[in-house]
Amino acid sequence: MDDILYIGYNLLLTLLLAIFKDPVAIIFIQVIVAGSSVILVYKIARMLFNRVTAIIASYFYAYSWDITLWSTYILSDSFFITLLLLSIYCLLKAIDTKKKKYTVIFVLISLLMLVFRPAGIMSVAFIMLYIAIIHRKTMMAFIVKYRLAIGGAATAAVAVLIILFATHKLDSLIESMQFNAKKVLYNIYANGWIYDRPSPHDYKFRPDYTINVFNSLILSFIINNWDHVLIIYAKRTIAFLGRWVWQSDLQSVNGIIKFAKQALPTALFMLGTIAAIIDGKFRKASVVWLTIFAVFVFCIIFFIDGLYRYRAPAIPFMIMVTAYGADRGIRLVLIIAKKMMGKLSRYGRRKSTDCSSGI
Repeated sequence: MDDILYIGYNLLLTLLLAIFKDPVAIIFIQVIVAGSSVILVYKIARMLFNRVTAIIASYFYAYSWDITLWSTYILSDSFFITLLLLSIYCLLKAIDTKKKKYTVIFVLISLLMLVFRPAGIMSVAFIMLYIAIIHRKTMMAFIVKYRLAIGGAATAAVAVLIILFATHKLDSLIESMQFNAKKVLYNIYANGWIYDRPSPHDYKFRPDYTINVFNSLILSFIINNWDHVLIIYAKRTIAFLGRWVWQSDLQSVNGIIKFAKQALPTALFMLGTIAAIIDGKFRKASVVWLTIFAVFVFCIIFFIDGLYRYRAPAIPFMIMVTAYGADRGIRLVLIIAKKMMGKLSRYGRRKSTDCSSGI
C-alpha cells in the first residue's frame, strides 16, 4: 500500500538522493522548503483576510515547533505541507486573476498530492468540495472547456483500473490495504487508543470481532462496536486539541494560568471563526476551514499520531484563523480602550465645568 499511496514522495526522494547522494543534503533542502513556506502563509492570509493577519500568521508559523521538528526527518511532512499551501495559493490566484498558469499549476499539484501520501487524497477531496460549493460556476466553466481532455483521462484511468483488477495486478495492493485496516482496527480501535500508542486516557472495552456484514472486516467491526467507536471518536476529537486537555490543573493558581495560556490559541481560533462569519470573509476563506477539517477527519478516522505528525498539515491554516482572531481581538481591545478614554475625557471636562461654575 505504501508503495502506491506514497509513490509521489518516493519518486521525489529517489530523485533527490540520486542528485545529492547524502541524506543530510535532503534534510537541508527540507528545512529550506519548510522555512520558505512562510511566504505562502503570508500571501494566503493576506488574500483571504488582511495584512495585519498575514503578519501575525507569518510570525506564528515561523515559530511553530511542529513545522521545525518534522523538517529534520526524512519524511513526507515538510514537502507535503508546502505542496498543500502552494495548491491553495494557486487556487486562490486562479480564481482572482483567471490566469491559466495558476490553474495548470493547481491541477498538477493536486494530482501529485493524491499520490504523495494518503492524507493528500482527503485534502484534495475537500479542496474540490470548496470549489464545487463556493465556486461552482468556475468549476463548471473549467469542466466544459476541458471536457474532452477530462473525459478522455477519466475513461483511460477507469479502463486501466479494470484491466489491472481483471488481471489480478491489484491483488497485492488490496491485501496490503486490508492488512493495514486490520492493524488499525485491531491494534488501535480494539484497544481504545486515542493516539497511535497507549496512553492513560484510552477507552477500554471488549470488542466484538465477528465478521457478519457483507463479509467486510471493516464494516463488521465498526457496526458491531458502533457505540464504543463513537466514544473513541469523541475522545479523539478532544485529543486533537492537544495533550494539555487531559493534563489541565484547575485547582491551583499556576495550573489555571497554565491552562489559560494553553487554551488561548483555541480561544483565538474560535474568535477568528466567529469574526470571519460576521465580517463576511468566511465564504471565500472557507477553504482554510475545509483544509483543517480534512486533516481532522483523516486523523479521527485512522488515528491521531502520538507526536501529532499527521496533524501538522492543518497547522498553517489553523494559524491563519488564530491570527485573524488575534487581529480582531486587538482591534476590539483598542476600540474599547478608545471608548473608555473618551468617556473619561468627557467626565473630566464635565467635572472641570462644574468646578468653574461653582467658583
